[in-house]
Amino acid sequence: MKSPPLKVLVFGAGAIGTYIGGSLALKGHPVVFMERADIAEAIRSRGLRLEINRTSFHLEPSAIHCSSSLDEAISHGPFDIAIFALKSYDTPAAIQDLLPYHEHLPPILCLQNGVENETALATALGERGVIAGTVTSAIGRRAAGDILLERLRGVGVAVGHPLSSRLAAALDDAGLNAHLYPFAAAMKWSKMLTNLLANATSAILNITPAEVFAHPGLYRLEIEQLREALRVMAAQKLSVVDLPGTPVRLLAFGARLPLSLSKPLIQQNVGKGLGAKMPSFHIDLHSGRGKSEVEYLNGAVVRFGERLGVAAPVNRLLNETLMALTEGKLPLETFSRNPEKLLQENKEIG
Repeated sequence: MKSPPLKVLVFGAGAIGTYIGGSLALKGHPVVFMERADIAEAIRSRGLRLEINRTSFHLEPSAIHCSSSLDEAISHGPFDIAIFALKSYDTPAAIQDLLPYHEHLPPILCLQNGVENETALATALGERGVIAGTVTSAIGRRAAGDILLERLRGVGVAVGHPLSSRLAAALDDAGLNAHLYPFAAAMKWSKMLTNLLANATSAILNITPAEVFAHPGLYRLEIEQLREALRVMAAQKLSVVDLPGTPVRLLAFGARLPLSLSKPLIQQNVGKGLGAKMPSFHIDLHSGRGKSEVEYLNGAVVRFGERLGVAAPVNRLLNETLMALTEGKLPLETFSRNPEKLLQENKEIG
């Protein structure tokens, strides 16, 4: 017997929020989006557009709600589930905004990158439950409320919450290829491994991931940051797990091989999806917002490593360098298209 629709509150109508929330809305789940005023106004005037598997879908403004105030969003409740689809650097401010409404919030499916958001949400908002999740599908954002599914991989949902199975079934029914995972931390850390690859280096040097992979010294740097992260995972007794459409165990296996053997394996099976597309860290760096998720990815490897006695000098270098560029402490051109300068910095701390 099919479960009744879920009433869903989506925090963030960017690429992932629009894709997940829009897909659920297309299957008849009532969805309310919460976004800042300019994006909310655009969605209220145009609705949502989703291009999925070469088919275009349009949700009319009357078919969805998009609020720019929490009072208004919460008034459409009660909700069965909330979906967190914000950047990790927006989590602290979002938590402060949510605190006065904590009694009205449903369980939260956290689809953010990084490995610390779930803990922060649960610590601040109480025991209602936070469900860890991941998105591995590639989604492009063309405008506010307008997304393109570039490559379907899937969604991961951690078990352990009464809603996990029902939620995964609803996501799967909406065409999102949802999978359940028994160990939340293993799932989140495995996703972070994929986020590290050719992300910070590409942003710092202003070159494509393909150029990163093609440079022998930079490729060595990429592998070392992965090896550091794997050592931190091992210190936590976490196993690498494959994610929907993403062979993360093969990536981990390749990272442990000699460089001459690992490069073709990783490029063919993991790196081919990166290529000439500039990664998220590069987009954030050049957005002018002065924020970067590198602190929640490479920086998390460093923080966990310090607590566990595992050194992570490459992740520290990438994190501190990209944050300095992001915050304007270094000019953007400092390392632009100059791999040898970055490699020399790594050599000096090595």
